[in-house]
Amino acid sequence: MNRRPTLFRDPRPGSALDAHRPLLKSIREGKIEFHALGRGHYPGARLARSELPGLLSLGFWDARGAQDWGMEFHRNEGVEICLLETGSMVLAVDADTHPLGPGSLTITRPWQLHRQGNPHIAAGRLHWLTIAVRAQRPDQAWQWPAWVLLAPEDRDELTRRLRLTESPVWHATPDVVRSFRQIAAALARESGARRLSRVAIGVNDLLLGVLEMLRAENRIERPRLASREHSVELFLADLRQNLISLERNWTLPGMAAACGIGTTLFSRLCRRLTNASPLRFLNLARLDAAARMLLSDPGRRVTAIAFDCGFQSSQYFAHQFKRRFGVTPRVYRTNKGVVRNSKPRVDPARAVRVSRG
Repeated sequence: MNRRPTLFRDPRPGSALDAHRPLLKSIREGKIEFHALGRGHYPGARLARSELPGLLSLGFWDARGAQDWGMEFHRNEGVEICLLETGSMVLAVDADTHPLGPGSLTITRPWQLHRQGNPHIAAGRLHWLTIAVRAQRPDQAWQWPAWVLLAPEDRDELTRRLRLTESPVWHATPDVVRSFRQIAAALARESGARRLSRVAIGVNDLLLGVLEMLRAENRIERPRLASREHSVELFLADLRQNLISLERNWTLPGMAAACGIGTTLFSRLCRRLTNASPLRFLNLARLDAAARMLLSDPGRRVTAIAFDCGFQSSQYFAHQFKRRFGVTPRVYRTNKGVVRNSKPRVDPARAVRVSRG
């Protein structure tokens, strides 16, 4: 069962963050050239609180050969824009993988789980920008840092296109490539206030180039991608797939609050998406996760699996499991999941499918 970062809110401080240990080790060993600015857990030269607030990470690496590491699955606190200038790479976003080549531009939003590498990083030169927009859910309004100086109309259009055309892979225009190169030159050659000035100018130029690229591509915009229903849909899908989410002691108000809405609307949207109440959906998702773990981890005790999946009592878990699958957890494991003479079940927990539209 996957213990990946939770969506919208992580109950364990630091557990959603990628510590970048393999990357830092590769830098120390001279396998990769690395230049970056960063704050928080992002690696690179430290940005002071007053320096370009909202800029989370900006930089490039030049991997001279195939690496023996890859990025972990993670979500960023902001929008991430990456350019693979040379070489090749595989990008995984949620359940999809995308082969990248020279000139591939990738855009991921804060709620999109992703990683670079499959599982390892290939030789290549990668540029990136991660910038906070104060939104962690699709339905939240974006707020760009004050030093992003695009005209209000351009800034609003960039926001709209990024929110409503959620494609992760694009082909960079020459202007976008040029902007990333200029930023890289400033990071490698400049320092102090001069570097910050060039970076601020370069990022604004880059965002304008991305906007012009999005305009030229003009892919279909899907307003539902910025809806409350889509936020609930993503939250429920994460509950089904993520052990860290499932083991949390959820209540109905807590689930609704994680999606930024009231309990009445959350319950209505949950039933619309799954044909089940939120707490029934949660219970079924936990039981399905436990069933998978019983088969995938045969050496783990049934009680430990129950607690891992969020059940507070092993007796209650065994009772609920038998009601759902017709047999006890131990018999289910012994029979390798084959349940005979059981009635067909409607499975709301499997009903959540994240819509692209």
